[in-house]
This record gives sequence, C-alpha cells and structure tokens, in this order.
Amino acid sequence: MTNVTIASAGGLPTRGGKLTVRSGAARGTTVDIGIEPVLTGRNASCRLVLADNKVSSLHGEFVATERGVRVRDLGSRNGTWVGGVRIVEAFLAEKTSLWVGETELLFEPSRPTHLPLPTSDTHGPLYGASARMRAVFDRIGKVGGTDLTVLIQGETGTGKELVAAAIHQASRRNRAPFVVIDCGAIVQSLAESALFGHERGAFTGAVSARTSPFVEAEGGTIFLDELGELPLDVQPKLLRALAERRIKPVGSTRYVPIDVRVLAATRRDLAVSVNEGAFRSDLYFRVAQVTITLPPLRERNEDIPGLVRHMLGDMGSAQAFRRVPHESLERLMRYDWPGNVRELRNAVAVALALAEDGGPVDVAAQVGGPSRAASSSGGPGGPSYHDARRDALERFEHEYFERLSREASGNISEMARRSGLERVHVRRHLRKLGLASPR
Repeated sequence: MTNVTIASAGGLPTRGGKLTVRSGAARGTTVDIGIEPVLTGRNASCRLVLADNKVSSLHGEFVATERGVRVRDLGSRNGTWVGGVRIVEAFLAEKTSLWVGETELLFEPSRPTHLPLPTSDTHGPLYGASARMRAVFDRIGKVGGTDLTVLIQGETGTGKELVAAAIHQASRRNRAPFVVIDCGAIVQSLAESALFGHERGAFTGAVSARTSPFVEAEGGTIFLDELGELPLDVQPKLLRALAERRIKPVGSTRYVPIDVRVLAATRRDLAVSVNEGAFRSDLYFRVAQVTITLPPLRERNEDIPGLVRHMLGDMGSAQAFRRVPHESLERLMRYDWPGNVRELRNAVAVALALAEDGGPVDVAAQVGGPSRAASSSGGPGGPSYHDARRDALERFEHEYFERLSREASGNISEMARRSGLERVHVRRHLRKLGLASPR
C-alpha cells in the first residue's frame, strides 16, 4: 500500500460499497463493506459464507479505505480474479465483477464518507498525527471499555504491545495485572506448561510447580504476543481454555477457573496461515472478535518528525529536537524502515548519545539503506566513516540475500522464514540488489 493523504482533524475519508453474490447457493446475498473487514470463504464464521468447493476456508477480505475498497486474497487455493486477472490485492472504486472459485461477486461503490477521528496526536505512549494512526486511537478508545478479544496485527516494531497496554489501561481491568506471553519464545515441548502451568513432578525436570500466566493475570489482561508462532498441537488446548474460561495445569487433575481478558498480536497474516494449515480457523475467529491493524512506518512517514520530537522528549531531551537537521529529517522520511518505530527509536537514542554538546543530532546517520543522501566524499586518506559503513552494509546485504535466495531455491516464504523478515522486505531487498525475482 502507498502512503495516505493526511485527513483533516474532522475525519478520515473512506470509500466503501456493497458486495452481491451473483451465482451459486448464496445468490442474491448482499453485504455492506465498511471499515470493519468483511471475510469471505467457506468457513461458517465468515461474514459472507460461500458454499463453493473451489472457495478456500478463508478466501478473501474486503475493507473500506480512503483509496476505495481494498480486496485482498488470503492465499486461497484457486485465487481471486478481477477482469480475468488473478490479484493478490487491489482497490475497487468502480462497479466491478469478481470471481472467487466458481462464484461471481458484484461490487458496487457507495458515496465517500468521513470517519470521525480523535484530534489528539497521542494515546498513552503512542504517537501519530496521521489519519491512519488517529484511526487506531479511535479504535482503542472504542474497544477499551469492553471485554472483547482483540487481535493486533502489524509488522515487527510497529508497537503492537504498546497498543495492547493502551487497551488494558482503558479497560475496567486496569488495576489488575497485565501479563505478557511471548508465544514466539515458547519451546514446543514445553508449550502447554508455558501456557497453563504445571504441578511438581509432572514431567522430567519439573522440580517445582509453575503457576500459569492465566492465573497470574486473574482479573486483568493476558497478552498473547506473536500468537502466530504458537505450535499447532497446542492451539486446540488454548481454544478450549478460552471457550470454557478454565485451565488445567500439566500433571493436575483439576481445572482452575480464570477471569481474564485476552489480547493477541501477530506479525503474520493469520488468515493466510489458516489456509496454509498452520493456524486453526476456530482459534482465529475466537481471538479476532475485533482486529486492529497498525500501519508500517513507511506508510505514515509524515509522522516521522513528530515521532523524533516525541522520542527525544521521552528520553528527557525535548530541546534536542532543535538540533536535528532538516536534511536529516528528509532522509528519514525517504527510508523504508524495515524495523519500523522500534528501529527509529534506536536510531534516535544512538544519535542523541553520540551528539557532541550543542552539536547536531543526525538521526539519519544511524540508519542504512538507499534513503541516505550521498554523503560527503572522504579526504585523501580514503572514504569517510559513513561511506565505508554504507559500502560494507551493501556488500553484506548482497552476499547475504544472494546466498539466501540460492539456499531457499528462490522461495519467498522460505526466505522470509529463514531471515526473520517480512516477505515484502525480502522482495524489496532482492529488487534493490538486482537479484533474481523470487517465486
């Protein structure tokens, strides 16, 4: 997705529409498309259920945006087709016919509307003056006072845990614990114990009992970070615990009732993981009663100057913003930020620590990549430090991605898994380095 235009404080312009089924068992069914994502597929929990054997369990997603209705194929088996072209993602602004499996869908746009947004550019520890971030703040405010389960989606470093903490603070449970479970750090053989605790002697090495995080969070909120990494064989046990609101520690014969609100986060597209068989659809719908999607920093780069000012204030050096060169801010806004806000915060911290008293705080000098303007050439003794550092980074990236592509046989998903990067960043690096296009 490309950068969005900043909306006025009055609201975010959105363009929705209506979807009508034109063939198959659901012929004549219509759904309105707004800012809440509409899932289509064979799964009975989808908003638009299609009884078509060539339609995947979770086939596609439709949601109103400022550019029109975004239709996104969720890694379906037979694809989503618009005008004879198989699409991964597209924006619909005019009357359009689509095919999913053997089912025809007709999209008709509605009149543009404005979504009212908060005027504040902060929400707890979060900052964002852009319309995309103020829409996130609005969503936090609406779900905070409920006990709904929320799935927070976004790339690494976008601030998913901060959003979870903000929801907890806005809830009636804010005086009770906020407990984090990092599902990505759970050892598969000990996953059940990590979630539900265990009794002493329950297994080899269990020399003492372990209390479940669900018990530790009693009355409060439990945050399942990186839920998409949870081993498949443990997922039905988590689903049962959430549905029955009770847990059984490993080695115990009794159930323990729990009273917690569940928030979850993932950098993966869980709907795609459902189609790949890596995540259970029933657990997905259990945790995704409400979804909040955090935009990557490159899609809200107009927030970068304000973020730098906000971060310097958090670091006790608010006045240092005056020492950040304008040219440095411009370079930051041209960078693609694979590490998102976390990467920016690290760059700000390093730049502040290295700046001489009263000297410039050059944040852009602490990040690499194509956004960096041509730095001054080195003197007779050779290249400058920054030139040498950039050249070394470029050599490393070329060698790393060339080897990665070769070892993964060009498979983009495998390359992303091995490198720990999002697939979009793997593709961007390959294009930048002139390497073969991945499969």
